[in-house]
Amino acid sequence: MSDWPVGYGRRVLAEVDSTNAEAARIAPELSGPEWILALKQTAGRGRRGRAWADPQGNFAATLVMRPAEPLDQIALRSFVASLALFDAFAAGTGRVDSLALKWPNDVLLNGGKVAGILLESTGVAGNASHIAIGIGVNLKQAPVAADVEGGALRPVSVLSEAGIAIEPEEFLDLLAPAYARYEAQFRSYGFAPIRELWLSRAARLGEVVTARTVRDAVSGVFETVDEAGNIVLSTARGRVTIPAAEIFF
Repeated sequence: MSDWPVGYGRRVLAEVDSTNAEAARIAPELSGPEWILALKQTAGRGRRGRAWADPQGNFAATLVMRPAEPLDQIALRSFVASLALFDAFAAGTGRVDSLALKWPNDVLLNGGKVAGILLESTGVAGNASHIAIGIGVNLKQAPVAADVEGGALRPVSVLSEAGIAIEPEEFLDLLAPAYARYEAQFRSYGFAPIRELWLSRAARLGEVVTARTVRDAVSGVFETVDEAGNIVLSTARGRVTIPAAEIFF
Protein backbone atom coordinates (compact mmCIF):
# COMPACT_ATOMS: atom_id res chain seq x y z
CA MET A 1 0.00 0.00 0.00
CA SER A 2 2.97 2.35 -0.49
CA ASP A 3 1.04 4.22 -3.21
CA TRP A 4 -2.15 4.59 -1.21
CA PRO A 5 -3.42 8.16 -1.73
CA VAL A 6 -2.93 10.60 1.13
CA GLY A 7 -6.17 11.64 2.80
CA TYR A 8 -8.22 8.63 1.69
CA GLY A 9 -9.44 6.15 4.29
CA ARG A 10 -9.59 2.42 3.68
CA ARG A 11 -11.73 -0.22 5.34
CA VAL A 12 -12.06 -3.85 4.28
CA LEU A 13 -15.13 -5.77 5.42
CA ALA A 14 -15.42 -9.56 5.42
CA GLU A 15 -19.12 -9.28 4.57
CA VAL A 16 -21.75 -6.57 4.12
CA ASP A 17 -25.15 -6.22 2.50
CA SER A 18 -24.07 -3.49 0.07
CA THR A 19 -21.02 -1.24 0.07
CA ASN A 20 -23.19 1.67 -1.07
CA ALA A 21 -25.58 1.00 1.82
CA GLU A 22 -22.62 0.87 4.21
CA ALA A 23 -21.38 4.15 2.74
CA ALA A 24 -24.70 5.80 3.61
CA ARG A 25 -24.49 4.46 7.16
CA ILE A 26 -20.98 5.67 7.90
CA ALA A 27 -21.01 8.93 5.91
CA PRO A 28 -22.06 11.18 8.81
CA GLU A 29 -19.02 10.17 10.86
CA LEU A 30 -16.40 10.62 8.13
CA SER A 31 -13.99 13.54 7.99
CA GLY A 32 -12.63 12.66 4.55
CA PRO A 33 -13.11 10.33 1.58
CA GLU A 34 -13.23 6.64 2.46
CA TRP A 35 -12.95 3.46 0.40
CA ILE A 36 -15.11 0.54 1.55
CA LEU A 37 -14.24 -2.90 0.15
CA ALA A 38 -16.43 -5.94 0.80
CA LEU A 39 -14.91 -9.38 0.37
CA LYS A 40 -18.48 -10.66 0.29
CA GLN A 41 -21.55 -8.61 -0.64
CA THR A 42 -24.96 -10.16 0.06
CA ALA A 43 -27.32 -7.56 -1.46
CA GLY A 44 -25.37 -5.70 -4.09
CA ARG A 45 -27.32 -3.57 -6.53
CA GLY A 46 -26.75 -2.06 -9.92
CA ARG A 47 -28.37 0.74 -11.88
CA ARG A 48 -32.15 1.21 -11.90
CA GLY A 49 -32.56 -0.98 -8.84
CA ARG A 50 -31.29 -4.15 -10.46
CA ALA A 51 -29.54 -6.77 -8.36
CA TRP A 52 -25.79 -6.92 -8.94
CA ALA A 53 -24.50 -10.48 -9.30
CA ASP A 54 -21.42 -10.70 -7.11
CA PRO A 55 -19.71 -14.11 -7.11
CA GLN A 56 -16.98 -14.79 -4.56
CA GLY A 57 -13.60 -13.34 -5.47
CA ASN A 58 -14.96 -10.39 -7.42
CA PHE A 59 -14.50 -6.74 -6.50
CA ALA A 60 -17.23 -4.78 -4.71
CA ALA A 61 -16.25 -1.40 -3.30
CA THR A 62 -17.57 2.09 -2.74
CA LEU A 63 -15.83 5.42 -2.40
CA VAL A 64 -17.84 7.71 -0.12
CA MET A 65 -17.01 11.41 0.01
CA ARG A 66 -18.44 14.86 0.70
CA PRO A 67 -18.46 16.87 -2.53
CA ALA A 68 -18.63 20.66 -2.76
CA GLU A 69 -20.18 20.89 -6.22
CA PRO A 70 -23.88 21.04 -7.22
CA LEU A 71 -25.60 17.78 -8.16
CA ASP A 72 -25.16 18.16 -11.92
CA GLN A 73 -21.39 18.39 -11.46
CA ILE A 74 -21.30 15.57 -8.95
CA ALA A 75 -22.76 13.16 -11.50
CA LEU A 76 -19.72 13.72 -13.72
CA ARG A 77 -17.67 11.70 -11.26
CA SER A 78 -18.86 8.56 -13.02
CA PHE A 79 -16.45 9.60 -15.80
CA VAL A 80 -13.70 10.18 -13.23
CA ALA A 81 -14.28 6.69 -11.85
CA SER A 82 -14.34 5.19 -15.37
CA LEU A 83 -10.92 6.62 -16.15
CA ALA A 84 -9.55 5.34 -12.85
CA LEU A 85 -10.90 1.87 -13.59
CA PHE A 86 -9.32 1.95 -17.05
CA ASP A 87 -5.92 2.75 -15.53
CA ALA A 88 -6.32 0.10 -12.83
CA PHE A 89 -7.14 -2.56 -15.42
CA ALA A 90 -4.25 -1.45 -17.60
CA ALA A 91 -1.84 -1.64 -14.66
CA GLY A 92 -3.16 -5.02 -13.54
CA THR A 93 -3.31 -6.72 -16.92
CA GLY A 94 -1.02 -4.75 -19.22
CA ARG A 95 -3.73 -4.96 -21.92
CA VAL A 96 -4.60 -1.38 -22.78
CA ASP A 97 -5.74 -2.19 -26.33
CA SER A 98 -8.37 -4.63 -24.98
CA LEU A 99 -10.09 -1.98 -22.84
CA ALA A 100 -12.82 0.53 -23.67
CA LEU A 101 -15.28 2.73 -21.79
CA LYS A 102 -19.02 2.41 -22.49
CA TRP A 103 -21.28 5.36 -21.80
CA PRO A 104 -22.41 6.11 -19.19
CA ASN A 105 -20.47 4.00 -16.69
CA ASP A 106 -19.27 0.57 -17.82
CA VAL A 107 -15.82 -0.78 -18.62
CA LEU A 108 -15.34 -3.29 -21.43
CA LEU A 109 -12.64 -5.92 -21.77
CA ASN A 110 -12.40 -7.62 -25.17
CA GLY A 111 -15.83 -6.18 -25.92
CA GLY A 112 -17.54 -7.70 -22.87
CA LYS A 113 -18.65 -5.92 -19.71
CA VAL A 114 -16.12 -6.39 -16.93
CA ALA A 115 -17.07 -3.55 -14.58
CA GLY A 116 -19.91 -1.19 -13.71
CA ILE A 117 -20.36 1.95 -11.65
CA LEU A 118 -23.33 3.01 -9.52
CA LEU A 119 -23.29 6.61 -8.32
CA GLU A 120 -25.67 7.63 -5.53
CA SER A 121 -26.02 10.81 -3.51
CA THR A 122 -27.99 11.98 -0.50
CA GLY A 123 -28.99 15.57 0.15
CA VAL A 124 -31.62 18.28 -0.13
CA ALA A 125 -32.26 21.44 -2.14
CA GLY A 126 -29.89 20.53 -4.96
CA ASN A 127 -26.93 19.84 -2.69
CA ALA A 128 -25.45 16.51 -1.70
CA SER A 129 -24.32 15.76 1.83
CA HIS A 130 -22.33 12.83 0.50
CA ILE A 131 -21.77 10.84 -2.66
CA ALA A 132 -21.22 7.09 -2.95
CA ILE A 133 -19.41 5.75 -6.02
CA GLY A 134 -20.08 2.02 -6.08
CA ILE A 135 -17.84 -0.10 -8.29
CA GLY A 136 -18.28 -3.74 -9.20
CA VAL A 137 -15.61 -5.66 -11.11
CA ASN A 138 -15.68 -9.23 -12.39
CA LEU A 139 -12.22 -10.24 -11.29
CA LYS A 140 -12.63 -14.00 -11.03
CA GLN A 141 -16.11 -14.82 -12.31
CA ALA A 142 -18.64 -13.29 -14.70
CA PRO A 143 -22.39 -13.54 -14.07
CA VAL A 144 -24.27 -16.09 -16.14
CA ALA A 145 -26.25 -14.78 -19.10
CA ALA A 146 -29.55 -15.27 -17.25
CA ASP A 147 -28.50 -12.63 -14.70
CA VAL A 148 -28.08 -9.83 -17.25
CA GLU A 149 -30.60 -7.83 -19.25
CA GLY A 150 -31.64 -9.21 -22.62
CA GLY A 151 -29.57 -7.73 -25.44
CA ALA A 152 -26.87 -6.51 -23.07
CA LEU A 153 -23.20 -7.14 -23.69
CA ARG A 154 -21.81 -10.46 -22.54
CA PRO A 155 -20.36 -10.33 -19.04
CA VAL A 156 -16.68 -11.26 -18.80
CA SER A 157 -14.07 -11.53 -16.07
CA VAL A 158 -10.45 -10.48 -15.86
CA LEU A 159 -9.48 -14.10 -15.27
CA SER A 160 -11.37 -15.45 -18.28
CA GLU A 161 -10.28 -12.74 -20.72
CA ALA A 162 -6.77 -11.90 -19.56
CA GLY A 163 -5.82 -15.09 -17.73
CA ILE A 164 -4.73 -13.05 -14.72
CA ALA A 165 -5.94 -13.62 -11.16
CA ILE A 166 -6.17 -10.37 -9.19
CA GLU A 167 -7.33 -10.31 -5.59
CA PRO A 168 -9.86 -7.65 -4.54
CA GLU A 169 -7.47 -5.90 -2.17
CA GLU A 170 -4.78 -5.85 -4.86
CA PHE A 171 -7.20 -4.26 -7.28
CA LEU A 172 -8.17 -1.63 -4.72
CA ASP A 173 -4.49 -0.74 -4.36
CA LEU A 174 -4.42 -0.04 -8.11
CA LEU A 175 -7.77 1.75 -8.27
CA ALA A 176 -7.51 4.12 -5.31
CA PRO A 177 -4.40 6.04 -6.41
CA ALA A 178 -5.69 6.21 -9.99
CA TYR A 179 -8.97 7.68 -8.76
CA ALA A 180 -7.17 10.19 -6.52
CA ARG A 181 -5.17 11.48 -9.51
CA TYR A 182 -8.27 12.05 -11.63
CA GLU A 183 -10.23 13.50 -8.72
CA ALA A 184 -7.47 16.08 -8.20
CA GLN A 185 -7.57 16.91 -11.91
CA PHE A 186 -11.36 17.22 -11.85
CA ARG A 187 -11.30 19.57 -8.86
CA SER A 188 -8.54 21.73 -10.36
CA TYR A 189 -9.51 21.89 -14.03
CA GLY A 190 -13.15 20.80 -14.23
CA PHE A 191 -14.72 18.29 -16.58
CA ALA A 192 -13.10 19.35 -19.87
CA PRO A 193 -9.85 17.31 -19.62
CA ILE A 194 -11.72 14.36 -18.09
CA ARG A 195 -14.19 14.44 -20.99
CA GLU A 196 -11.43 14.62 -23.60
CA LEU A 197 -9.57 11.63 -22.18
CA TRP A 198 -12.78 9.64 -21.70
CA LEU A 199 -13.73 10.18 -25.36
CA SER A 200 -10.30 8.94 -26.45
CA ARG A 201 -11.13 5.64 -24.74
CA ALA A 202 -14.83 5.45 -25.63
CA ALA A 203 -16.39 2.33 -27.13
CA ARG A 204 -18.20 2.73 -30.46
CA LEU A 205 -17.48 6.43 -30.88
CA GLY A 206 -18.43 7.33 -34.47
CA GLU A 207 -20.53 4.18 -34.85
CA VAL A 208 -24.27 3.49 -34.71
CA VAL A 209 -25.63 2.68 -31.25
CA THR A 210 -29.10 2.50 -29.72
CA ALA A 211 -30.01 4.47 -26.60
CA ARG A 212 -32.95 3.02 -24.70
CA THR A 213 -34.67 5.30 -22.21
CA VAL A 214 -37.69 4.48 -20.06
CA ARG A 215 -39.89 5.91 -22.85
CA ASP A 216 -38.34 4.97 -26.18
CA ALA A 217 -35.28 3.88 -28.14
CA VAL A 218 -33.14 6.16 -30.32
CA SER A 219 -30.56 4.90 -32.81
CA GLY A 220 -27.85 7.04 -34.32
CA VAL A 221 -24.14 7.63 -34.70
CA PHE A 222 -22.42 8.17 -31.36
CA GLU A 223 -21.07 11.64 -32.04
CA THR A 224 -19.73 12.79 -28.67
CA VAL A 225 -20.37 13.34 -24.98
CA ASP A 226 -21.18 16.97 -24.26
CA GLU A 227 -20.00 19.28 -21.48
CA ALA A 228 -22.79 18.04 -19.18
CA GLY A 229 -21.92 14.37 -19.69
CA ASN A 230 -24.88 13.66 -21.99
CA ILE A 231 -24.47 11.33 -24.96
CA VAL A 232 -25.05 13.00 -28.34
CA LEU A 233 -26.33 10.94 -31.27
CA SER A 234 -26.59 11.97 -34.90
CA THR A 235 -29.91 10.57 -36.11
CA ALA A 236 -32.10 10.77 -39.19
CA ARG A 237 -34.07 13.53 -37.48
CA GLY A 238 -31.02 15.48 -36.40
CA ARG A 239 -28.77 15.75 -33.39
CA VAL A 240 -30.24 14.22 -30.24
CA THR A 241 -28.87 14.80 -26.73
CA ILE A 242 -29.72 12.14 -24.16
CA PRO A 243 -28.98 12.58 -20.44
CA ALA A 244 -29.82 9.05 -19.27
CA ALA A 245 -30.19 5.77 -21.15
CA GLU A 246 -28.90 2.25 -21.60
CA ILE A 247 -26.69 1.92 -24.67
CA PHE A 248 -26.87 -1.14 -26.92
CA PHE A 249 -24.76 -2.11 -29.92
